Amino acid sequence: MKIALAQINQTVGDFQKNTEKICSYLECARNQNADLVIFPELAVTGYPPKDFLDIPAFIDGNLNALSTITNQVSGISAILGFVDRNKRRHGKLVHNAAAFIQDRKIVSIHHKSLLPTYDVFDECRYFEPAHTISPVKFMDSVLGISICEDIWNDEEFWSRPLYEIDPVENLISQGANVIINISSSPFTVEKHDKIRLRMLIHDARKYQIPFIFVNQVGGNDDLVFDGNSVIINSQGKLVAQAAAFEEDLMVVDIKNPAVQTQPRIRSAIETVHMALITGLRDYAMKCSFEKVVIGLSGGIDSAVTAALAVEALGNRNVIGVLMPSQFSSQGSVDDAVKLSQNLDISYKVIPIKDVFEIYQKILQTEFKGMPCDIAEENLQARIRANILMALSNTHGYLVLTTGNKSELAVGYCTLYGDMSGGFALISDVPKTMVYELAGFINREKEIIPLNSIIKPPSAELKPNQFDQDSLPPYDVLDGILKAYIEEARSVEEIVRMGFDKKIVHEIIRKVSRNEYKRRQAAPGIKVTSKAFGSGRRMPIAHNFMW
Repeated sequence: MKIALAQINQTVGDFQKNTEKICSYLECARNQNADLVIFPELAVTGYPPKDFLDIPAFIDGNLNALSTITNQVSGISAILGFVDRNKRRHGKLVHNAAAFIQDRKIVSIHHKSLLPTYDVFDECRYFEPAHTISPVKFMDSVLGISICEDIWNDEEFWSRPLYEIDPVENLISQGANVIINISSSPFTVEKHDKIRLRMLIHDARKYQIPFIFVNQVGGNDDLVFDGNSVIINSQGKLVAQAAAFEEDLMVVDIKNPAVQTQPRIRSAIETVHMALITGLRDYAMKCSFEKVVIGLSGGIDSAVTAALAVEALGNRNVIGVLMPSQFSSQGSVDDAVKLSQNLDISYKVIPIKDVFEIYQKILQTEFKGMPCDIAEENLQARIRANILMALSNTHGYLVLTTGNKSELAVGYCTLYGDMSGGFALISDVPKTMVYELAGFINREKEIIPLNSIIKPPSAELKPNQFDQDSLPPYDVLDGILKAYIEEARSVEEIVRMGFDKKIVHEIIRKVSRNEYKRRQAAPGIKVTSKAFGSGRRMPIAHNFMW
């Protein structure tokens, strides 16, 4: 039995293009003599559709698209993710569903049983869980069709399963001898190798049957899907793996599962690099932006952001803007120019010294007798933001902010200043990882100037200013932030890890106080296990630190 894994990149709600793509892959699989082609979770609608699921016209559009696709399924069978209506008189209006299609007819429909509500997921808000679970016969096999979360609840693999039922166990008890899982499983660093693949291998060995996992690929808003669709044989061996972060059609004879391709071993930082490029490229394309504009300071954050943008969109579609003030060092200006030349991007120099002095003159009565402090510093950041947004409005550019996760966590950023923009590319990248990305970008030649990497980080908003005047060293800061934000460790636990108690309290206080800033930040790409945004929903007004 030859099975085709159709790993595709859909756009939420673009039923016409999604349908055209599905039909194209259907035809390619048929031409390769595949017996069955499998598409990802919610392939018809794109994932995640969110509150579009409350709109009747959206559900109708999805069902009309399913009908069009069904009429094209001949000479091959297909499994396809879509949104099905709940036919019962109670419960949510729709199901997250998979259609099994043969000879231009939907033979069976399978509903998702386990609806995640943790991190970025909120499926109980929209979907009714499956009321029944059953496999389907195909050729000489019995297929257990499951959807994403349905395979993430094996009680032997997880120390604390989230659900009382295990759909995979249920399907196998009914005679399924092949498990098929259609998925929209988002990327986070090291998730595929250390969790997802290990889980699939464990399950295949446990039940001694093949597991077929088909994942979507591409970026939708803050999520990036890495693809990496796989087939695991009944001995628990990886026999085929599709491309990472690219669309792919992989055809495998599971009755003769010779290794189709050896998966390339990638470092964690390489996968983050690929995820950020994929996420930006798809965000720009799906939101109809051709060009991006970036404020270049000569520092490492803006340099990494610009380098990633060039890889995602091409050098002709990236514009750099240097906005030096009287506090900007000549070295930083030179580094920004050198970066622009290395990337072969166009750049503009728009000094802000005169504008800043006009602001100071206008506000001199208000500032009289007050020390020059954060108010003046933030004015500079907001002047720069206004310039970038003016260019955005005039030319239709997407403004990329350049702040990293470490800064955003502790509020070391200016609301309506350097936080202003349409997309926050590295907002889930800790500062220490920014340095790793810079090293990876420079792996073959110097793209990011060496001086941008080795010089002490500085916002250059006042004389002799350095980040470490206000923050601990970034390796210390990121260690505390990872423990507190991603691992939910308490103050006492973090201190026992070897961090200074006073510093821990100060950092956690800053994280708590700056929720209001993060709530107003531009969307960014999730790459860590816990990103700011839809996956971390904290109250702004509170008085709790754990």
